[in-house]
Amino acid sequence: MSWRLRVVHSTGFAYKEPVTSSYNEARLTPRSDARQNVIVNRVETVPATRSYRYTDYWGTAVTAFDLHAPHEELEVSGMSVVETEAGERPDADKSRSWEDIRSEYVEDRYDEMLSNTDYVPKNRGLGATAKRLAKGLTPEEAVEAVCKFVHAEMEYVPGTTGVHTTAVDAWNERKGVCQDYAHLSLLMLRSLGIPSRYVSGYLHPKPNAKINKTVEGQSHAWIEVWTGGWWGYDPTNDTPITEQHVSVGVGRDYSDVSPLKGIYTGGGATDLDVIVEITRLA
Repeated sequence: MSWRLRVVHSTGFAYKEPVTSSYNEARLTPRSDARQNVIVNRVETVPATRSYRYTDYWGTAVTAFDLHAPHEELEVSGMSVVETEAGERPDADKSRSWEDIRSEYVEDRYDEMLSNTDYVPKNRGLGATAKRLAKGLTPEEAVEAVCKFVHAEMEYVPGTTGVHTTAVDAWNERKGVCQDYAHLSLLMLRSLGIPSRYVSGYLHPKPNAKINKTVEGQSHAWIEVWTGGWWGYDPTNDTPITEQHVSVGVGRDYSDVSPLKGIYTGGGATDLDVIVEITRLA
């Protein structure tokens, strides 16, 4: 069964003194793929800016804009209506064995989704744990086992980690948020040789959401893996991807898909306010 969702994501900045110019990129447009269909999307700013759109290296839609008039506040809002379906794993005839996944062809084709990054560094201990969990399992079963392990071992505690926290940092604390759960899962799965990527998006918090009822939504993160085809899993909630998930961007880690990034000239930001509202329309 498909859902139709409206997502409104607003980010506001206040500055200590007028900013004279700024250059920004917003990744607020959901993906259109086999699981999702974007019906409406717009990204707006206050003050108004000139903008243009492009698709980045990872396939994420980006709205780039710049502002060259003094301003003490900036608000960026993305509004989308998107139809979603539950995620599916590859058909049985497409699923690959460990030998297939670790072949030279797959390692070359998906090298970037097997590589270590600042957020997803190599760690011998976590790699050994992943190998223990995967023993005797198929690649797909190993993905689920790793995600269940991360879900069980980590405690979801907002505020204990930040946007620059690595997977190892979060593991040492055994606490974090969805970004940390995703990074930790990626570290362990890549150590097994399974191509894995970070997904950013939104999550409707109610599995039995009422039609036309707006609720406080969540910016969310999960993972996708390749075992003959790409499919997703949410380690934070220990669940397959459902109609409640709206994906926006994919990449190696959070740095490739952050919702808003930019540079500016002028006083530092004193306040940052983020609001996500999500409504099930059908």
